Amino acid sequence: MRAWRMFAGLMGLAFPLLLGGCDLPGRPQPDPEVPRPETVTSFDRLYGENCAGCHGKDGDNGSATNLANPVYQALIDDVSLRDVVANGEKGTLMPGFGPKSGGPLTEQQIDVIVQGIRARWKKDNALAGENPPPYKAAHAGDASKGQAVYAVACARCHASDAQHRGSAGSILDGSFLALINEQTVRTTIIAGRPDIGEPDWRSHIPGRAMTDDEITNVSAWLIAQRPATPGQPYPNTQPTSELPGEAQSKATAGNRPSKANKP
Repeated sequence: MRAWRMFAGLMGLAFPLLLGGCDLPGRPQPDPEVPRPETVTSFDRLYGENCAGCHGKDGDNGSATNLANPVYQALIDDVSLRDVVANGEKGTLMPGFGPKSGGPLTEQQIDVIVQGIRARWKKDNALAGENPPPYKAAHAGDASKGQAVYAVACARCHASDAQHRGSAGSILDGSFLALINEQTVRTTIIAGRPDIGEPDWRSHIPGRAMTDDEITNVSAWLIAQRPATPGQPYPNTQPTSELPGEAQSKATAGNRPSKANKP
């Protein structure tokens, strides 16, 4: 009787489980627990995983362009913004995230990022009725004229040469110039970087805004200052087999009188 009661009790527990077998604990659901990367359409997730590392969690205080800057959002048009996200910016560390550039995102995900950036950080009347110079230069810059513009518009904060940092740091440093291109310079001059205290095109020259030609020429001049071997300003004059200091030790030893020459 005891065995029969145990059997009946077990059957009583099993019967409801059989009726609801689709919801058994541990049974996989129709949808995967971890969605496939190409199905993710959340702006917060796409931006956080692909953009925040360089542009900052909230679009500012990153190493790259201040996306949350309303002036930048007013300056760049939808087509140009999408092109930068999808295809990258040649000559900089900005890669292309779209499929045609070998990036990890789909065309739909690129659209989600661009639309999300606009919705979150584009502000109406950010320019207060003023018209900035165009996002892209209409003609090639004249680097020979750019140095004079730099002296008036940039040197007081960034110093006049690469040997001095200036109050806002050096932008003539070869390693810095190797990480940017002419468009990056132009964009930063026009839109500024309010997150780090960099003014826009209206405040670089006391009393007036910079002209389109001035911005075009100084951008060309700055990139022309990029060294041929950025980050390697000093040639290696020592044989690779010698450790630092060995050459000096050998030279010092060579000047000592030998025992054979002693009286």
